[in-house]
Amino acid sequence: MSKLGNVGARLYRGEVGYDFVGKRKIWYGISILITITAIVGLAVRGLNMGIEFSGGAVFTTPKTSVSSTEAQHKAESVAGEHQVVVQKLGGGALRIQISGLDTKQSLPVQEALAKDLNVPVKDVNTQLVGPSWGEEIANKAWLGLGIFMVLVVLYLAIAFEWRMALAALVALIHDLTITVGIYALVGFEVTPGTVIGLLTILGYSLYDTVVVFDSLKEASKDITKQTRFTYSEIANRSINGTLVRSINTTVVALLPVAGLLFVGGGVLGAGMLNDISLALFVGLAAGAYSSIFIATPLVADLKGREPQMKALAKRVQAKRAAAAAKGESQEDPQGELPGSEEAEDGDGTAVVGPRHQPASRGRGRGRPSGKRR
Repeated sequence: MSKLGNVGARLYRGEVGYDFVGKRKIWYGISILITITAIVGLAVRGLNMGIEFSGGAVFTTPKTSVSSTEAQHKAESVAGEHQVVVQKLGGGALRIQISGLDTKQSLPVQEALAKDLNVPVKDVNTQLVGPSWGEEIANKAWLGLGIFMVLVVLYLAIAFEWRMALAALVALIHDLTITVGIYALVGFEVTPGTVIGLLTILGYSLYDTVVVFDSLKEASKDITKQTRFTYSEIANRSINGTLVRSINTTVVALLPVAGLLFVGGGVLGAGMLNDISLALFVGLAAGAYSSIFIATPLVADLKGREPQMKALAKRVQAKRAAAAAKGESQEDPQGELPGSEEAEDGDGTAVVGPRHQPASRGRGRGRPSGKRR
């Protein structure tokens, strides 16, 4: 077995672990700082809306020896105050995007570009995009996002409980805010591809969160019938038990996206790939972070406010204090596998058996199989 696989097995069995839930205030602080930075970047710099949303004209030239940088300067001198984006296409052609141009303005700009780039005017293809079309696309995107959020909350509230649904919703908003803020800070153009990328990352983020929630739901079943672990400790073991799985799925998903962003967009100059790849890259990373450091610790916070969970925590601490006073070994919060079955023996002591295997109740046969010595 590989080292990573061995670590994953030990995390799953509860032999090792990291206290994610216990240090949740640190993660909350980091997330708040990142979110504030993203919001400030969004407020100060704003989003660089593509022509599909702002309206304008797109000029496609035939093959030319003019570089994209030189074409950018020439187009800016022609466009005046209008925003210009130039991309090099296959075969040496250029795609020159100028926002805010209407039909009357596009013709003289087309002629000026043809003259500056030394190509025939008739070979410069012009395509106009109205702002109303972009506004319609934006409204549909917001509508789709709203419907998605509502369905997610309803599903999680039915499949799990409302606290998990609320935590998942907070994590999704956290991921979207960070991704949009990074777009504002970097200055990448927002296109329909960006919107598709934003909607895609929600599914990935939700997947990791649901995996941890499912483990937590199984491990916390009948939790009040035992006195070995608090709800926060069960939640922490659920995160550790699925940690390697979350890392593996995130890395596998990030590798091809990184290829699109850094190799395709950066090295090869495929600028159109940046629209969706940046959203995917940032969103996937933020989604993996939020599912581990935000969603489950937030559930533990909300669940810990319940009277039953407060009473359970007091019983657990009282039992450990009594054991410490007698010089007995205290229960280790990381010492058992999430989801292990527990029963009560004759004197009311919790007996923990192997996963999916009830603990022995036999009398006169020595200690029950799952009870610690």
